Amino acid sequence: MTARVLVVDDIIANVRLLEARLTAEYFEVLTAFSGYEALELLSRERVDVVLLDVMMPGIDGFETARRIKANAKTQHVPIIMVTALDQASDRIQGLQAGADDFLRKPVDDVALLTRVKNVVRLKSLNDEMMSRAATSQQLGLGGQPFAHWAEAGSSGRILLVEDHPRAGQRMVEALSKSYRVDVEPNPQAALLRTADVAYDLMIVSLSLQGADGLRLCSQVRSLDRIRHMPLIILIDEGEQARLLRGLDMGVNDYLNRPVDNNELVARVRTQITRKRYSDFLRNRIEESVEMAITDGLTGLYNRRYMETHLATLVAHAQETGRPLSLLIADIDHFKRVNDTHGHDAGDTVLREFATRFRRNTRGIDMACRLGGEEFVIIMPETELRRAFQIGERLRAAIASETFRVNPETELRMTASVGVATLEFASDTSATLYKRADNALYAAKREGRNRVIADAA
Repeated sequence: MTARVLVVDDIIANVRLLEARLTAEYFEVLTAFSGYEALELLSRERVDVVLLDVMMPGIDGFETARRIKANAKTQHVPIIMVTALDQASDRIQGLQAGADDFLRKPVDDVALLTRVKNVVRLKSLNDEMMSRAATSQQLGLGGQPFAHWAEAGSSGRILLVEDHPRAGQRMVEALSKSYRVDVEPNPQAALLRTADVAYDLMIVSLSLQGADGLRLCSQVRSLDRIRHMPLIILIDEGEQARLLRGLDMGVNDYLNRPVDNNELVARVRTQITRKRYSDFLRNRIEESVEMAITDGLTGLYNRRYMETHLATLVAHAQETGRPLSLLIADIDHFKRVNDTHGHDAGDTVLREFATRFRRNTRGIDMACRLGGEEFVIIMPETELRRAFQIGERLRAAIASETFRVNPETELRMTASVGVATLEFASDTSATLYKRADNALYAAKREGRNRVIADAA
């Protein structure tokens, strides 16, 4: 992972030590020796995360954090407070100043890299969200307002896997102001719970009696339905080897026992925020893919996807010797609908036609809108005789019921259909399409509202 980390500390030895550790992991490190210097550097350089010492002369880390978060240019840069202060009030003050995470002095290498990587990933997701929102606004699509995400990690549902009642109760009390927490002492029962409840986070104790918490983490990461759910593990002192194994298998973060409540809340908030950002982006990617391959008016696959998929299916059919047929349907006299009743009526006819088209398409077939009033069905494992029967069934479904285009108007519509099948070893998707198209035009010449099969 590469990112730009700003290390801020008034003690040169501390700065150099952190710089060396981060550079060894291929982070790009910037340094500052006071709060003022850090603010000046942030005003002119891109920074992905700030490692900020608390006790500094001039303005301390708390005030520096407040100023970073108050600046519109830098407010989204995550801050990790590096402190030797152990009082709960100090952590609360850090959270109020805008800190996203904490590191205790002396800084442990595993903790340093885990915390930095977590907030860097969060920053990357944040930047991607803002970029997509800006693009949507430029395209006039309405961007997702970023203000909505300011509290993204401040609520949610958590599954705590802990069989020590008192420890579990303390954590529930610390989190219950903002989160709904379910406690489950049995790892397998916890896994079953995830099938019924959409949890935002799972916290797993590695001190379970008679059970291995890491095995549960491994199972979570192997199941598609929950593999993106964040995991935090609870470890005791001296469990460095198990911690490293957990991080290697995809655990997102960890907490040392005894658990500090403010640290717990901070880590939970970071992980749930990251999950919400990831879910948002993943959904947008899926929507983008869907938009790229489907027709916006009818919801059927579009011509671009049809052409690509048809070429793949033709190649497979030629390889295996299995049949493949193609059907092209055209709405008869569709131009009259637009000319007489308007384009809104025409769109209504196209949508209803697509509904009937889809209803009369088998599960193995693929229905597409070619463009205008032309539609296609690709039919794998289908010989010409069977393709003709499907075409006839579709033609009858179009002609049998009227199309209601507004409360006062119903129209009788028909369709002409051409079908063709692979016949020769030299056939391609283009030749198959051409034969089906020729059959379609033959159907139109012979009076429309009929199915013609091309016999090659």
